[in-house]
Amino acid sequence: MNLSEDERWLEDFLKWVVANKGLVESTKEAYGRDLRSFCGWLHADGGALATTTEDQIVSYVAHIRDSDYQLSTVARTVVAIRQFFSFLVYEQEVLSEDPSAEIAVPTVPDGSPKALTTDQIQSLLESPVGEEPVTYRDRAILEVLYGCGLRVGELVGLQIDDVDLDGQLLRVFGKGRRERIVPLGSPAAECLSQWMSGVGRNAVLGLRGADSRGAETAVFLSVGGPKRGTQLSRMGAWRVVRYHGDKVGLGDALTPHVLRHSCATHMLINGADIRYVQELLGHVSIRNTQRYTAVREDELRNIYVQAHPRAEVRLQDR
Repeated sequence: MNLSEDERWLEDFLKWVVANKGLVESTKEAYGRDLRSFCGWLHADGGALATTTEDQIVSYVAHIRDSDYQLSTVARTVVAIRQFFSFLVYEQEVLSEDPSAEIAVPTVPDGSPKALTTDQIQSLLESPVGEEPVTYRDRAILEVLYGCGLRVGELVGLQIDDVDLDGQLLRVFGKGRRERIVPLGSPAAECLSQWMSGVGRNAVLGLRGADSRGAETAVFLSVGGPKRGTQLSRMGAWRVVRYHGDKVGLGDALTPHVLRHSCATHMLINGADIRYVQELLGHVSIRNTQRYTAVREDELRNIYVQAHPRAEVRLQDR
C-alpha cells in the first residue's frame, strides 16, 4: 500500500506513542480518528502537515467546537495534535517548528453546558453600534446565532436563496447536508434585512477584490482586509462573536456554540417542548437535546428557592 507522507507520519506516530507513552489500544484508536479527521480537514483546504500553521489549528479546533462535539472530545483532539507535532519536531525532526505549541487544551467543566443569562445576551446583542456595513453584519450574525440556534458552519453556509424575509424563515443545511427550516424571529429578520440591503451587504459587494469566490450568493461576507467581499469563513464568524463578547466582558465564556446552547436552554426554561427544540437545533437523536433539560431543572430549582414563600423555610429547617 502506498502511503502519502502525511499518512506515513501518522502511522509512525501511532506506533511510537504506544511504545513510548504507554497508550492503551482504545486511546490509540481515538488519537488515530482525531488526527485523520484533522488531516482530512487540512487536505480539503489544500493544506498539508508540513506547512500547517497555528492559525489553521486554531481554525480546526474552532470548527470542531462548533460542530456539536463533546468538549472532552475537543480536548482529546488538541492533546493528540500537540503530541503529534511534538513528535514530528523533536523525535522525527521532519519539521523545524511546532505550530501547535501555543494551542491551549480546553478545560472540560463538570455538568451541563453553560448558557448565558438573558441580561448577558441582551448586552451582547446591543454591542454592535453604528451605521456601517460591519455593524449591520455583526448585528445579524449575533441575532441569527442566538435567535435560530445555528451552528457556526450553518451560519456561514447560508445562501441568498435560503433566506425568506417575508415569511421569516431560514433554510439551513446541517450535518450531512440535512436540510431543515427554522423560524426567523422579528429582531433577527430586521437585522438580516438591514445587512442584505444597499447599505450593508450590497455595499460590500461593490468593494470586493479579485478573489470573491462565493460572494454573489453567500449571505455573510468579510468586510475588511484583503478578503473583503469574500464569503465569511467559520473562523471569521468565530472572531466576530469573540470580539463582541470581549467588548461586553464575557471573554472566554462566549463562543458561537454558547449562543446555540443559550437558545436551547432559554426555550426550555420558558416552556418549549423538547421535541420542538430538537427540530430547531437539527439534532438527529433527542438524546443530544436532553442534556439541556438538566440546565432547565437547575434553573427552575434556583427560581423556586428565590421565589417560593416556603422554599426558605424548608432550607432553614434542614
